[in-house]
Amino acid sequence: MISRRNILGLGLAAGASGVAYATVLEPRWLEVTHTAVPASVASPASVRILHLSDLHASWCVPWSLIEGAVAAGLAQNPDIVCLTGDFVTQGLDSDTSRYSQVLRRLSAAKPTFAVLGNHDGGSWAGARGGYPTHQAVTRLLEDAHVELLHNRALAVELPQARMNLIGVGDYWSDQVDAPRAFRAVAPGGSILVLCHNPDANELLRPYPWQLMLCGHTHGGQVMIPFEGPRYAPVRDRRYVAGLNRFDGRHIYTTRGVGNVGGVRLGCRPEVTILNLPLLSR
Repeated sequence: MISRRNILGLGLAAGASGVAYATVLEPRWLEVTHTAVPASVASPASVRILHLSDLHASWCVPWSLIEGAVAAGLAQNPDIVCLTGDFVTQGLDSDTSRYSQVLRRLSAAKPTFAVLGNHDGGSWAGARGGYPTHQAVTRLLEDAHVELLHNRALAVELPQARMNLIGVGDYWSDQVDAPRAFRAVAPGGSILVLCHNPDANELLRPYPWQLMLCGHTHGGQVMIPFEGPRYAPVRDRRYVAGLNRFDGRHIYTTRGVGNVGGVRLGCRPEVTILNLPLLSR
């Protein structure tokens, strides 16, 4: 016969196991996902994109997790690498050289491009004890030879075709400048947008693009059964995670690599591989 004391003990043990899983195991349990973006027209070629976001280097995101995400992503042999912001949470620690070396593995292997997130500096971060400017994170990316696309376009020549990459500033920091970003888009070819927060989609609606890559949401970070994401800092919850349609195009929101607060539940950290059909020149 099971006593009340035994039942209480089992309950406490189960609770402790659940806490350990959500704070120790799942936040470090990387998942590599593969997604094919549907083509609007027949395409003879595609580009293989490694998308990483929300590395959130901090007390609760160990270097081993960031290094593991980089290694797992490069093992998929992408054509290009796209990083969509929140490299830090509160700021960089003293080991910035290690962070630069980790990111340099990406840029040494493949063309690597980035945009900034709300934690990477600016009005939002500065008001919450973070960096008031982007200087520290910009310097990190420069040291890592990662090309920062802050409200600007860049034409990338791939063996398959030419591709236009557009990067915009952070939405929460009121730094999305779409007219400036799209001003220098080269004619012809595919257009890929890097944007930290998917809520910027309405600001980008008037402009031509096939796919927008986002982070910011951590995929919800904590998923409650029958309720959905506990952490979803976006206005439009249709774009919390995964590939979703928007105005005849697509938005992919990755669950990201790191986290805020050290907890993940039902929402493993993600290394994203996307196959995007390329439009002709």
